[in-house]
Formats: sequence, structure tokens, C-alpha cells
Amino acid sequence: MKGFGHGITTGFFLAITPIKLHNAQLNMHTNRKTSRTILVMGTIILAVLLSSCAKKQVEPQSQSFFMLGTVCKITIYDNPSDEAFSASFARLREIEHRMSLRTDDSEIVEVNRYAGKRAVAVSADTFEVVQKALEIAALSRGAFDPTVGPLVQAWDIGGEHPRKPQQEEIDSLLPLIGYERVVLDEDALSVFLEDEGMVLDLGGIAKGYAADEVARILGEHGVGHAIVNLGGNVLTLGKKIDGSPWKIGVQDPESLRGEYVMIVSLIDQTLVTSGPYERFLELDGETYHHILDTKTGYPVKSDFTSVSIVTRNSLLADALSTSLYALGYEEGMALINTLEDVEAIYMTQEKKILLSDGLKQGKIRYSVTDPSYSVL
Repeated sequence: MKGFGHGITTGFFLAITPIKLHNAQLNMHTNRKTSRTILVMGTIILAVLLSSCAKKQVEPQSQSFFMLGTVCKITIYDNPSDEAFSASFARLREIEHRMSLRTDDSEIVEVNRYAGKRAVAVSADTFEVVQKALEIAALSRGAFDPTVGPLVQAWDIGGEHPRKPQQEEIDSLLPLIGYERVVLDEDALSVFLEDEGMVLDLGGIAKGYAADEVARILGEHGVGHAIVNLGGNVLTLGKKIDGSPWKIGVQDPESLRGEYVMIVSLIDQTLVTSGPYERFLELDGETYHHILDTKTGYPVKSDFTSVSIVTRNSLLADALSTSLYALGYEEGMALINTLEDVEAIYMTQEKKILLSDGLKQGKIRYSVTDPSYSVL
């Protein structure tokens, strides 16, 4: 509205100039009367326009559904419409149907069914996500690996039958892990797993892709200010209505969901957090979380309670949050500091916060809201 108001003032003085010239031959009384009339009319016009602008301010609207294994919530602040919501959730359902391991007829299930036998043609969506997953697997030297599926299925942490597999079972599954043995054919849009028993699992990257797709669809429907929250994968579209950054809380890994340790200021950026607190199995006094070490077959051993990634691409943030947790602080930060416009936040069991270089340099504003935590 500030820019719009400036335009009104300029127009008012452009309108008054020829009237002054025309009235130069009139007496002083007429000039005063005319000037008063113009000023009054200008005030009325300005009041009407401001009133009209005020009417355009809308209340934010939210819709949420359970899909992709979590609650997916979209909040639109500037131009909500049934079409924008319905198109966004239809896209989420489409991605889930193509990439989920929990539906019998998904494209990923089909790829896994024919592992070691033949290539399977997939949609452009699934091909792109698999391709990106392999790129990030190579970048992280296997800390993130979409072929971790056999281990994920064996542990089933977060599923209906979580358990601790026997060592013999884990040993038999480890040879099936290896992103280098996924063969892509870009012309045929096909995916081939070289060895029978291999299992692709896009659970560590598909939600990020889905968030990016929702942002694209909202933009196509004229939405410029929105928040997409896919179970903790948060993406911000544009700025707040008043022009300021969005204030997004970083989950406290020691508390219930919704409680936060710090706040980061984001504009057209995403925040994705991974940690052992999300899904875990307690058995015989031991706790086993869902982030699996692709070398040992067991949950990653770490003193860190969470890793958060801030960047502009939610797919990248999704995969990197898992990668950095598995890599640990030194290797993880070394990787992050080679990437442009990507920042990371580690939290430790001792309630310390470790930041990547860009955050330390103030490229992204943040504030710690929990006094029990301190930044190193």
C-alpha cells in the first residue's frame, strides 16, 4: 500500500496544475474557493481509495489433510481460493500415489518389485526425485542413500510392526544397499535396480519435493504469501503481508512438537529438521531411532539431537537434514559450507547450538528463545 499511496499523491498534483493555470485570470476569492474544492475532492478520492484497499485485506485461510504419512497444512495469507487449495492437495495425493512404499500400486513399489529383473518406466516426477536422490547420495558419500529400503523395512520404526532385527538379518541386507547400482535411463524415464532384493525408499526426500511443488502451484494461482507445513518440513512463500520475514520456530528436540528453541527469519525459504526424536523404538531399555547408518545397518550413533537445514529448495533441505545427521558435525558442516545459500543448525544433548558459516555471519537472522540453550 505504501507504493500505491505514493501514486495517488502524484496524480493529485498532476490534476491540480492545469486548474491553477486556468484560474490565473480569476480573482483571489475564486482561486481560494476552487482550491478548497479540489482539496476536498482529493481528500474524498484518497479516502475512497484507501477504503477500497482496506477491503482487499483478507483473513488467512488454512486447510490440512493427512497424507505422505503426516499432517499436511497449507495456509494462504493473500489470495486464498478453493482452486488453489484443491490443486495443491491433489498434487500431494498424486506424489504420494507415485512414490509411497505403503501403497501396492505406486511406481516405487513397481520398481522394487522388478529389482534385478528389468527396468521400470516411471513418471517424470518419480524419475526426477530418484535422480536428485542419487545426486545427493553421491554428494554425501552415501550418508543419504535412497536404497536404504531393505533396512527401513526390517526395522519398521514408525510403522505398524517396529522391531530390532537379528544381526544375521542385518548382515544379509547390507549388501543390498548401494546407490551406485541404481540405473537411470533418461530417454525412457526408467529406473532399474541391479540386484534382486534392492529397495528404493524416497521417504527422506519426497516430502521436500512435494513442498516445492505446492509452492509452484500456489504461485500459479496468484498466491504470493503462504506457509506450507508438511509435518515439520516448512516452506515459506514470499514474505509476510506487511513485508517482513516469516518467523519460523526450530523444534525443541527435547520437548513436544510445537515447542521451539530458536526462531529464524525466512523469505522464500524452507526449514527442514531431522532428528532421533521424530520416530523411535524403545526395547529392553534401549532406544532405537529411524535414521539408519547405511554402513552398520543400525541407527546412527550421535550426540546430536537434531539437524536443521535452511535453503530455498525443500527437496535439497529434506535430504541434507538426514545426510548431516548421519555425517556428524565436522563432515556435515564441511559439506554445507561448500554449498551456496544453504545453512545448517546442529543441536546437542548438552543443549548447545552449532551454526554454519552463513548463520554466524548474519546472512539469516535468528534469535534463541530458550535460555537453556546457548550458541557456540
